[in-house]
Amino acid sequence: MTQNSSTNIASRSSDMDVVSSFQLENATVRGRVTKLGDLTIDSILKRHDYPKWAAEVLGEALALAVMTAATVKVAGRIMVQAEGDGPIKLLVAEARTDGHMRGYVRLNDEKWAKLVETHQDKKPKIPELIGAGVMGLIIIQDQENTQPYQGIVPIEGDTLAECAQHYFNQSEQIPTCVHLAVEQIPEDGGTVRWRAGGMVIQKVANDDARSDTEEDWNTARALFDTVSDDELTSENVTSSDLLYRLFHEEGVRVEMPLELIDKCPCSADRFIKTLAGMPKAEIVDLANEEAELVADCQFCGRIYRIPTEDVLKLQS
Repeated sequence: MTQNSSTNIASRSSDMDVVSSFQLENATVRGRVTKLGDLTIDSILKRHDYPKWAAEVLGEALALAVMTAATVKVAGRIMVQAEGDGPIKLLVAEARTDGHMRGYVRLNDEKWAKLVETHQDKKPKIPELIGAGVMGLIIIQDQENTQPYQGIVPIEGDTLAECAQHYFNQSEQIPTCVHLAVEQIPEDGGTVRWRAGGMVIQKVANDDARSDTEEDWNTARALFDTVSDDELTSENVTSSDLLYRLFHEEGVRVEMPLELIDKCPCSADRFIKTLAGMPKAEIVDLANEEAELVADCQFCGRIYRIPTEDVLKLQS
């Protein structure tokens, strides 16, 4: 196994809360791997205190988002979004190219209660959680006047990983394999710690140095299919250890890992500007009723109390 000279992942005692890109040196295959822990997934899921199944699918979406963001070459953010008519009305997982991440789920309480009653302890499949709906990956660049890129596909597959594979194979037309995992680790006193992980491999076009063979891709897929959920979520198995186990015969070049953290960019100024974009008549009506407007961030839960006159000043 080889590594980029700018990092030495194998020397780390733990590589939680990072995402790493890698390339198989003797095959036209690239990929990303991530492990999420205390600084990311545990913080996000504990803040929201979602039901277990909802928390798990959000954890998977966040792992997918950070791995997708690792491929973006310009500053910006990736949003993995799914919405439908099921118990989960909306799921949003966002990862920035600088490593900041956030996410939330919006539930239909009545449908969720029915889902729990129907399934008991059996984990529902994605179509049962989201219902008839769509999944999209949205790339939003930081550059002004640049329109977001959005790819949308119907919800197809039993798991979020299968939905993601369907997206890449159909929308991006890139042969892709995706594995996502989320785990609760019990602690003394009845508390838990959340852990998540993910790995993606993709077939890339051949170049002058490497021939494009279906055999290479089939071999990589077969090795990829041996990855377990425990290996992706364990703090005792580093990403480099896992990649060596899988692909040491092919040679693996690992790029500098990107550190990840739970961080929301919301602010009072952002909300004021958003409110200022509303029709002035609506703001005036609100001003007549309330001296301040109350806004809360669905991602991080912060509550902002904004004087209505501050919003009106921006519209004058």
